[in-house]
Amino acid sequence: MTDKSKITPHMLIVCGPSGTGKSTLLGHLLSHRQTCCLSRSTTTRAPRGTEQNGVEYDFVDIETFQKRIENNEFAEYANVFGNYYGTPHEMIRSTVEEKGLDVLFDIDVQGARQLRAQYPGVWCVLIAPPSFEVLEKRLRSRGTDAPEVIERRLNTARQELAQTDLFDFTIVNDVLDVSCSQICALYDALRLRNR
Repeated sequence: MTDKSKITPHMLIVCGPSGTGKSTLLGHLLSHRQTCCLSRSTTTRAPRGTEQNGVEYDFVDIETFQKRIENNEFAEYANVFGNYYGTPHEMIRSTVEEKGLDVLFDIDVQGARQLRAQYPGVWCVLIAPPSFEVLEKRLRSRGTDAPEVIERRLNTARQELAQTDLFDFTIVNDVLDVSCSQICALYDALRLRNR
């Protein structure tokens, strides 16, 4: 039998355009598997709603973020719609070494490429819509974004969905129950992988 205390934690990147259901699927996975946690990013954007510093994100000013870039403190970072987002090496280290948990990442394709370059063993899954028309309908029906924001998100989605070389797996989020089962099965397979 394998000593579970000596199993090396794994990392899974989950990417996909806005409106594909990444947050819903990650929430399902986190509620059904206690061996993983979601990475916490550092960002220069302002907190939204009830977000708290150190809970959903670590909120910093642009000057602080740029100093951290210069000090090579991020495993990946990107400027997304005018705000910086980044994953600190220290967050990954403490999650893996101190907590012994697997790390899930909800990041864009630019960040995924950077992270994968530094951590080659990470798996990357694309959450895709059943069609581009369905994605557009989802974004427009949310009623949370201005038309120009929706157009920008759709343009970004086209670029992200075209980068198939980055992804090890694709989950087409059409029937939610099926997609939830698939992401759990994928995570379980990752846990069984030999390094």
